Amino acid sequence: MKSIIKNIAVAFVLIAGVSCQKDSKPNYQYMPNMYTSVGYEAYGEYTVFENEQEAKLPVDGSVPRGWMPYDYDNSNDGYQSAKTELKNPLPYTKENEAAGQQLYTIYCAICHGDKGDGKGTLVQREKILGVPSYDDAGRAITEGSIYHVMYYGINSMGSYAAQTDENERWQIVQYVEKLKAELEGRAPRIDTEGVEIQENLIPAVEARPEENTASAH
Repeated sequence: MKSIIKNIAVAFVLIAGVSCQKDSKPNYQYMPNMYTSVGYEAYGEYTVFENEQEAKLPVDGSVPRGWMPYDYDNSNDGYQSAKTELKNPLPYTKENEAAGQQLYTIYCAICHGDKGDGKGTLVQREKILGVPSYDDAGRAITEGSIYHVMYYGINSMGSYAAQTDENERWQIVQYVEKLKAELEGRAPRIDTEGVEIQENLIPAVEARPEENTASAH
């Protein structure tokens, strides 16, 4: 008897569930906010954010994913310090050289030229003037100065910190040094296997790139 009652109850629940379904009208939604979120217009005024902010702000002290700190200021002193102290943490391998060449062709050759002689397409068309060659004796560029200029920009050259990540900038540094060596008649540096590569010298704290203030050559 009990089993018959139980079967009848189950059948009643199933029939009730099917009968409540109507294809022309949506079923009931429980917790509808889980289905449909509230839409906010960009830069609109809403009380949902604290202090009438336009959006939620990142936590104090947090940094974007993949962003590494850089402790040299965008100034003449910062440029000179980077030029003297900053070293490439990547090994000088053929693989990094090839990657650096590809990136150089994308970002640098249009002004600096494929050979680093300052005779890029924009220079030849006289769109930009005064781009020096990498073997210019008055420049004495180093690993650190190349990286610093790519990070902040200098004179008419803008920053490439947004277009390239840290690893890519150092690969470009290796290729620029290769071009400089070839212009000077030297063999480019290639590290042999098994040689310990100097650790990354980038300190732990920095500010994001600001307006270009460096004017060193």
